[in-house]
Amino acid sequence: VQLVESGGGLVQAGGSLRLSCAASGIIRSINVVGWYRQAPGKKRELVAEITRSGSTNYADFVKGRFTITRDNAKNTVYLQMNSLKPEDTAVYYCKAEVDMGYDSTYLGWGQGTQVTVSS
Repeated sequence: VQLVESGGGLVQAGGSLRLSCAASGIIRSINVVGWYRQAPGKKRELVAEITRSGSTNYADFVKGRFTITRDNAKNTVYLQMNSLKPEDTAVYYCKAEVDMGYDSTYLGWGQGTQVTVSS
């Protein structure tokens, strides 16, 4: 299984970006998917997560600004980020639990995508 993030970039404060996390490989279903971020010198932190059924959970610092969604047919999870702030600058990673069938589960990370918000 491979997880690939995309959609990062440089944006001005107040702007928007949409990140994608696409899974490929042997996949029967994707269970929980989380978006995390890590700024320089800081610990990696949870931003948002979504279950297979669509239940979501957000960190307080992004509530009302970010939205996580998923397209199960495309094995892809999205993070719509609005009203971006300079403090949102970080490398964003997705983490997914994938049911590969035959009682096999994959739990892994993508390579990350850089988000930079200028003031």
